[in-house]
Amino acid sequence: MDASDRWELSPSGGADAPLHYKVVNTDKKRVAYFYDSDIGNYAYVTGHPMKPHRIRLAHSLVMNYGVYKFLEVYRAKPAVFTEMTQFHTDEYIEFLQRVTPDNMDGYVKEQSKYNVGDDCPVFDGLFEFCGISAGGSMEGAARLNRAKCDIAVNWAGGLHHAKKSEASGFCYVNDIVLAIIELLRFKKRVLYIDIDVHHGDGVEEAFYTTDRVMTVSFHKYGEYFPGTGELRDIGIGPGKHYAVNFPLRDGIDDESYKKIFEPVIDAVMKYFQPEAVVLQCGSDSLSGDRLGCFNLSMRGHANCVDFVRGFGLPTLVLGGGGYTMRNVARTWAYETGRLVGVEMSRELPYNEYYEYYGPDYELDVRASNMENANSNEYLEKIKISVIENLRKTAPVPSVQMQDIPRASMGMTDEEEAELDDLDQDENPDVRVTQRQWEKSVARQDEFEDSDDEEMAHANGVSAAAKRRPSIMNHKNPHAQADFDTELGKVAPAPHLRASKGRTRDEDDTVMEDAEPLEATNAEEAAKKKTGGDSEAQPPAETEDVEMVDSTDDKPQPAEPLQKESEKAGEQDAEIKEEAPEKTPPSSPKKSNGGPPASTDGAADMGNDKATTKGPDAEADAATEKKDGKEAASVGSGKGGKDEKSTEATEITDKETKGDKPDKGEKEP
Repeated sequence: MDASDRWELSPSGGADAPLHYKVVNTDKKRVAYFYDSDIGNYAYVTGHPMKPHRIRLAHSLVMNYGVYKFLEVYRAKPAVFTEMTQFHTDEYIEFLQRVTPDNMDGYVKEQSKYNVGDDCPVFDGLFEFCGISAGGSMEGAARLNRAKCDIAVNWAGGLHHAKKSEASGFCYVNDIVLAIIELLRFKKRVLYIDIDVHHGDGVEEAFYTTDRVMTVSFHKYGEYFPGTGELRDIGIGPGKHYAVNFPLRDGIDDESYKKIFEPVIDAVMKYFQPEAVVLQCGSDSLSGDRLGCFNLSMRGHANCVDFVRGFGLPTLVLGGGGYTMRNVARTWAYETGRLVGVEMSRELPYNEYYEYYGPDYELDVRASNMENANSNEYLEKIKISVIENLRKTAPVPSVQMQDIPRASMGMTDEEEAELDDLDQDENPDVRVTQRQWEKSVARQDEFEDSDDEEMAHANGVSAAAKRRPSIMNHKNPHAQADFDTELGKVAPAPHLRASKGRTRDEDDTVMEDAEPLEATNAEEAAKKKTGGDSEAQPPAETEDVEMVDSTDDKPQPAEPLQKESEKAGEQDAEIKEEAPEKTPPSSPKKSNGGPPASTDGAADMGNDKATTKGPDAEADAATEKKDGKEAASVGSGKGGKDEKSTEATEITDKETKGDKPDKGEKEP
C-alpha cells in the first residue's frame, strides 16, 4: 500500500493523507468484493419496498470514498440452473426461469404453489436477478475454499427466507444455503450468523438436522414475519442444539445488542469451533427502517462485523434486508471499509447520488429515542439459556469421509482468466441513463396500505386465496423517509408530516392518521364478504383495481359516475310513471346562452320533451302505459344523457363564477 493511501495520526494530532478515509488497522486482510453493475437495473413491482437500486448506492460510496483501493473487485458469473438446483427443486427453478409478467396469467396455479405474487412478485428479469445474487455468494465461497481471499463480500446476497421449493419474504433463491453447501465441500463445520431483524428461517430449515452447520439468529420474535425462531427451536436429530435462536423485542439499542451478541458468539466459537463463517448483515435492524423495529445505529450494526472479523476465520459477508435505501447504502459502505481496516470520514464525498443523503449529507445512521422493550433481566435470561444449550453440543461434530461428489466451482488460474475474458466479451458493462436507473427508486408516498391489493391483482393472485404470512404486514411507524425522485429532494416520512416543527430524532409520533384508514378498509372488506348482494361474485371481478401512480393527488375513479348515472336513470323512470297525473312543467326561460339554473331543471327539460311529444294527449297516455321494462330502459338511457348534462352544468357554473374546474375533474 502506498504511503499516500494512509491517514495516520501523528503524536501532535496532525494528519497527512487523503480526505475521505484513514487506515486504522494494519492487519491486512485479502477482501474479495463482488459487484455486478446490472443489479441496480432490476426492480420489483411498483410500490414494493425491496429496491435492488440500494446496492448501486452502496457501491457508489465504496468507489467515491476510495475504499476500492483495498479491495479485489470481481464480477461473478451468474448462477445457472444446475447450480441453483443443488438446493432448490428442479420444478421450482424451472418455474422461475419461465415465468414473466407477460405470461404469468398462464401460471396462476404455480404462483399459488410457489408463493409467488404478493411479497415475491413476478418482474422482468426475475431469473437473471436471482442468478446475479446467487452467483456472487457461490463464487465468494469458492474463493474462500481455495484460500484466494480471507473475506468475501456480496451485498447482493443474503436472501435468507427462500425455501427449497417456495419463495418467501422478497427472496426467491437462497444464495446463503448455496454458498454454505459450497463451503461444506472443503470445511468440516460452517457457522451462519444472522443479524437481520427477521428470523433467518430459510437457512435454519435447510440445515435443521445436521451438526455440520450451526445457525445463529438474532431477530424480532412475536407478531412479526416470519413468526419462527423461538428459543426452544434448537434443531432435531443430529442437528439438535445446532440451531441457536435469540428472540428479541422492539427497540433494542447498540449497548443491549453488544451485551448479548459478543458473549453468544464467543460461546459459539468455543463449543462449535467452525472453520468458516457466513455473516448475513441485514440492515433492516437499523433505526428508522421502513419494515424494521430495532434501534441500532450504523456503528452499532458495524460492531457485529468488526467482532466476527476479529476471529480471523474465512468469512463470507452478505447483504439482506434493509428498506430505507440511503441508510442501507451508508451502512454497507461503512462496513466494507471496516472489513479492510479503513475508517471513513463522516463527511460524504460528492457522488452521483449525493442528493439522496440530505439534509445532513453525512455517513451516519443515528439511533432514535425509541423505547427499548428488552429489559436487562429478559436479555440475561435468554443469554444464559442459549449458552447452556451450546454446552450440550458434541465437541467435534461428525463429518462423513468420502469422495467429493461433484466438481468444485473453483478453477485453476488459467481457467479463471479464460472465463474472465469470455465473460467480458459476452456480458459487457452496459451504460444506462439516469432516468432508467431511477425507475427502481422509491417515491415518498408510493408505499401505501393498498399496495398488497394492487400487487396481488397485478400478479393474478385471487384476493380470496389463503395468504401466507407477509413481511409487509409489519410497517415501522418510526421509519425515516427516503429520497423523493419526483420532488428531487428528501421528503419527510408520512408520520413526520403532522409535526413539522420537530426534528427527526425528536419525533416519536405514531402514524395515527393511518389507523382510521385501516379501520375503514377493514370494514369495507368485511362488507364485501358478508354484504347485501345475494349473488356472490369472484373477488377479481368485483373490483377493477388500476395501478395508479401514487404521486397523483386526486385520481378520479369511474365508479361514482356510474352510480350517479344509474340513480339518474331511476329518477327519470319514476318521473315518467307519474307524468300522466301531473301537468307538464313550463319550459325554462332562455338566459342568453347561460346554463340551466340547476341539475333538476336539466332533468325537467328532458321529461318535458318526453311528455309533450305527440299530436294529442291520447297518444301521450298510450305511450305512458307501455310495459314497465321499456319505461325503465328508456329512463336509464335518458339518465345517461342527463348525467352528461349535469357534468356540463357544474363545469359551466364554475366558469361563470370565474373558477376553473378542479384538476381531478375530466371535462366532457
